[in-house]
Order: sequence, then C-alpha cells, then structure tokens
Amino acid sequence: MPRPQKKEITFTKDSILSLMQEIYNELVEQRNTAIRIQNKMISMMKEPEDMKEIGPVLEKQQKIVNDCVEKKLTLSKLQSSIWEKTNTQQESFSLSDFDDDTFAKLVDKDSDFESDTQNYRMK
Repeated sequence: MPRPQKKEITFTKDSILSLMQEIYNELVEQRNTAIRIQNKMISMMKEPEDMKEIGPVLEKQQKIVNDCVEKKLTLSKLQSSIWEKTNTQQESFSLSDFDDDTFAKLVDKDSDFESDTQNYRMK
C-alpha cells in the first residue's frame, strides 16, 4: 500500500470556526459517552469486590472526561484569540498570528484519539 500523500489545507475564518464547532460537538459526544459508560459500570457494581474489576474501566473513562474538558478549554482559548485578531484586523488574519503552541496542542490531543492519522501541511 503506498504512503498517503500530504494534504494541503487552506483556512478561512468561516472554515476555522466551522472546524472548531465540529471539534466541540465531537468533544461533547465523547464526554457524554464516557459518562454514560461510567454510570452503567457503577450501576452494575453489586459488591465492593466488583470495584477491582471495573476500576480500570472507570479510570479510563474519567481520563477521557478530563481530556475533553481540557480540549474544550484549549478550543475556547483559540477561539478567543481568533475573535481578538479578527476584531482588530477586519476579516484578514493568518494562523501565524495565533498562539502556535495552543493550536498544536489541540491538534496533537485530537490525533491521540484517532488510529489512522494523516499528515497535514497548513498554509
């Protein structure tokens, strides 16, 4: 199987905001699913000895919930940065104006959940 080619992505204000909304919606869904699994596991617990069986599952689900909250905060910081830049520059901005570390953290953390990662080059 040949190596996948790098994709070139062009961002506009609308596409970035749309992408951010999509990321937020996925985070909400991941968090809700993790909480639902946690609650189901807790309700299945009959005796204290059951905790050693479901403990690792609960720990993993709690980590997902915490990661979702952290990603939402990062997304919020990035969005506020976008709004700040667009309010001062009237519809013209570039990703280089934003906090590169914040954007990189968001992309890296999002790629942690995906097994089929692809390389992207932003311009």
